[in-house]
Amino acid sequence: MSDLDNPEPMPEAAPEPADRLAELEAECADLKDRWVRSEAEMQNVRNRARREVEDARAYAVQKFAADVAETAENLRRGLAALPPRQENEAEILTKLRDGFASVERSFLAMLERHGVKAIDPTGLPFDPELHQAMGEQETDQHNPGTVVQAWTSAWTLNGRLIRPAMVIVAKAPAAGGTDRSHLDTMA
Repeated sequence: MSDLDNPEPMPEAAPEPADRLAELEAECADLKDRWVRSEAEMQNVRNRARREVEDARAYAVQKFAADVAETAENLRRGLAALPPRQENEAEILTKLRDGFASVERSFLAMLERHGVKAIDPTGLPFDPELHQAMGEQETDQHNPGTVVQAWTSAWTLNGRLIRPAMVIVAKAPAAGGTDRSHLDTMA
């Protein structure tokens, strides 16, 4: 039998130390890159969770705040329904008006301390992010698109809108018209 009939496997040549070092350095670089990406992802998860917790704390009472804003609006309507101050009015009416005005000031201050704020839009440009247009009024005394009357204030909780203001917006008078000052309600 010849050596050609029964060949023995040739032992694999050991890799050169430089080649092995290059291979290990590439593997190390790959592992380092994966580790850095994993750390960055974990930091993003932590930041996102922190923001969600902060938002939950800041806006958890959003529905309650909207209900309280409605109560504040009703208090304002009640005060507006009282007859105007007169020189010789009954003392009880003066005390009643002053008492309710004091309650309203205290109530609004308490709401503001807790991040609930009323924004009176009268005279401001119409902003669809804060206002709900309930109608338009032809006038030449205000720029078109200006809020000429507010039925309610806009209410925010920590800067986030919880109730839009219901407003009447100025529009230019019809051609050849004067200030008709009538209200065109929107559909």
